[in-house]
Amino acid sequence: MAGEPMQIGEVAARTELSLRTIRQYEDSGLVVPSASSQGGFPLYTDADVDRLMVIRRMKPLGFTIDETRDLLKAVDRLADPRLSPTERTTLTTRIHHYEQAATKRVAELRTQLARAEDFAASLRARLA
Repeated sequence: MAGEPMQIGEVAARTELSLRTIRQYEDSGLVVPSASSQGGFPLYTDADVDRLMVIRRMKPLGFTIDETRDLLKAVDRLADPRLSPTERTTLTTRIHHYEQAATKRVAELRTQLARAEDFAASLRARLA
């Protein structure tokens, strides 16, 4: 069951994104509010929040806006039950490519984190 539509402030709180960032994602076409209030203000659904969370998770991994858009389009298209088997395979392959790239980038970040932790530990040792 979907929740009630949310205003941008609630979405910002739930996603830990700033209002400005959410609006930038709207302007770039990455997310489109699903509804609007009687006063014309954008309203967001749980699906919109989920989409923003995908974007938020991709950003620290270094994915570009174009890559993010490409992945979101593939995910959206894959949800179409009328897809041909060929299209489904193509889209699944594309999403798999992003999964592999994310996995590789996570490993690289873990390596960087380990080096940073070693550095901090060496500083603590010097101070002891």
